[in-house]
Amino acid sequence: MKQSLGKLERKLFAYAQLRGLTKLYTGDLVQALGITPNQEKKLYARLTAARMIARVRRGLYLVPKKLPLGGVWTPIEGEALNALMADKRGKYQICGPNTFNRYGYDEQVPNRTYAYNNRLYGDKTIGAVSITLIKVADKRLGSTDEFRTPQGDSVFYSSRARTLVDAVHDWSRFDSLPRGYQWIESDLKQKKVSVRELITIALKFGDVGTRRRIGYLLEGLKIEERFLKKLERSLNRTSAYIPWNPKKRKRGRLIPRWGVVDNE
Repeated sequence: MKQSLGKLERKLFAYAQLRGLTKLYTGDLVQALGITPNQEKKLYARLTAARMIARVRRGLYLVPKKLPLGGVWTPIEGEALNALMADKRGKYQICGPNTFNRYGYDEQVPNRTYAYNNRLYGDKTIGAVSITLIKVADKRLGSTDEFRTPQGDSVFYSSRARTLVDAVHDWSRFDSLPRGYQWIESDLKQKKVSVRELITIALKFGDVGTRRRIGYLLEGLKIEERFLKKLERSLNRTSAYIPWNPKKRKRGRLIPRWGVVDNE
């Protein structure tokens, strides 16, 4: 951590704060501060290493609205994702372990931020924010809740119902079955999510396996037949059965209606 700011560092923060800038690009400071491109490059590098600014990518940096006491700063997950996706002209929604914790399904606080998006795939670090980017098709983005940070930024999370469907759909990535079935049962009983909403989201964002498993779960919960029919009509008869619990061997009672092997 830098113990004190040099002349150029002070000029950078004064320039950004005077203009209300939270993002700076390569080239912004050359004319503004009267420095060379090489001096600008070294200035960005020094402040990034000192954790006073955060690099989004080469040539793009996040700057705090106000430098905190002690000098060390990092963006929060929403700031990091908003900057990254704005730069790529993409969309995102925080999902998986982060929403499992947010909605009270899992007490474990993840040390990474998981995000579906339509631009990037892989792991990235911005400041102290570690992000796992899961690239999906545009049609798989949606059903989100928008939250405002204390800084006034909008952050997008998968909705409660979408989170439940993703727990079934993306179980291998998030290690969320069979416990996801308990989350669905609990939320339906507590009326935190409606059957209609859950089925609508499953039909829109769930694959065939997801709809099969959710259909069998809802039938076991004695959900009205008219709701089950909506899921059933989206499925074709199959001889390729899938396991109810994908983490166990596929041995058990066959459920022809849903193409599921009850292996519990």
